[in-house]
Order: sequence, then C-alpha cells, then structure tokens
Amino acid sequence: MVLLPGGTFRMGTEDPDGFREDAEGPVRDITVSPFWIDVHAVTNERFAAFVDATGYVTEAERFGWSFVFAGFLPAALRRGAARPEQTPWWCGVEGAYWRAPEGPGSALADRGDHPVVHVSWHDALEYCRWAGTRLPTEAEWEYAARGGLDQRRYPWGDELTPGGEHRCNIWQGHFPTKNTAEDGYRGTAPVDAYEPNGFGLHNMSGNVWEWCADRWGTAHGGRPRTNPKGPERGTSRVMRGGSYLCHRSYCNRYRVAARTSNTPDSSTGNLGFRTVRDA
Repeated sequence: MVLLPGGTFRMGTEDPDGFREDAEGPVRDITVSPFWIDVHAVTNERFAAFVDATGYVTEAERFGWSFVFAGFLPAALRRGAARPEQTPWWCGVEGAYWRAPEGPGSALADRGDHPVVHVSWHDALEYCRWAGTRLPTEAEWEYAARGGLDQRRYPWGDELTPGGEHRCNIWQGHFPTKNTAEDGYRGTAPVDAYEPNGFGLHNMSGNVWEWCADRWGTAHGGRPRTNPKGPERGTSRVMRGGSYLCHRSYCNRYRVAARTSNTPDSSTGNLGFRTVRDA
C-alpha cells in the first residue's frame, strides 16, 4: 500500500466522449481524507492466501457458474453456454470461478501475479475483513486514479497512447471479434504491468474493473462534498476503471471519470478489486 495525502480535487467530467446517462458529471470539488491504498489490484496469489486461511467459498462457486468472455472458450463450451441478450459476448460457464477463470480445464498457471477475477462485491468484502482493509469509496478511487492530475482523461494525461506507447490493457481492433493485442495482452495482465500513475498506482485504467464500496446513484447534488459515500439505498454497487474488454466503440470507460455498476453478487472474468485502509 501507499499513503495518499488526501485533499480537494475536481471529481467527474464534462468530457464529450463520456456517458451522460452514467452521471459522470457535473465536475465538482470533493475532499477526501488521507488513506492507504493498494498499489495494484488484489492478485490471484494473495486471494489464494485468503482462501487457504479461511476456507472461504466464493459466490461463483456456490452458484456453480460465472461469466466468461466467449473468445476465450472452446467451441463446445461456447455452443452450450447461456448468453445475455444485450451482451452476447459473455457466456455463462458452469464451473468457472477464480481458480478456473475460463471454466473446467483452465487454471492459474503463470497467473499468480494477475488480478483475481470472478469475485463478487460480497467476496471482496470478505477478503477485506480478513485483510483488515475495506473497499474504496468511489471518491477515493477517482482521487487515487487521477494521480494528482487535474481533469485529465487518463491517469497519465489526455492522450491514450503518448508517443505510441500503450499505458493500459484494453481492447485493440474490432470488438468483439478481433483483438490485435497491441498492448501485449488479450486477457488479464500482471497487476504491475505498465507505468504507474503519479501516486505510484498501477492499472487504474483497464485490465479489470474494480469494485467500490458505494451503491450506484446518478444524482450528486445532495451528497456531502467531504468523504462522500454514495446513496444510502440501491441494489447495485459501483465499478471503476474499465477492463481488457473495453473499446472506444462500445465501452469507453477506461477514462478516470467513467463509471458503471453491477449487482453485488455478480462475477465475471474481467472484474476484480483493490483495497484501502484509513490513515
């Protein structure tokens, strides 16, 4: 972990490339207290230590299935898998969970330093209880992702590939049929891949979505401007950062102000988390 000093920053964006329906704006002054944050997302190796110590069983294991990107599956699994109508590139795969991220027959060989995936919000909370940490608020997450920069589009600035250099793990090519993997990875990347931002934090854009503590909401006006915690009621939780499946054509949410949500029992092959601790 690294200790962030906290302070006031400009949260949100009026970026024309953003999604108004996600309530990325308005830009507003938000103050956060100092806090510690993981330098990178929780790894498979670290999550395995938690499971080995506690015997915890994830929700994907209890449900018996989780969502896997269709392009990672053999034809037989793709043909038999249920697919959401709105996002048919996802397959509900029986037996997919964090130790078998592409379903039966897959494993974590050479992926100990990759982010753990197929973890629900509830799973992440249990890990935090074991580790003595907590999930970041959405405000803390965005403050950390900005790395000290003001109103920049990405953790490193406004240009996606400055000087032709890839700074995050997202989709290149034509989504969802062709990924040229010009950034070096088709799926997850090591948690410390690419240069860190100004706070020394890796992969705040791309690689895997990261759970936040807050419930999802699209109205910001009535909330406190110091250490806000989101709405008190709601069924979904905030996710931030985008993933290796994000592409400008449909999911331009690897920008630091971008946001989305999911139900707290959901798990997918591109969803992980990092934790924080009060200073």
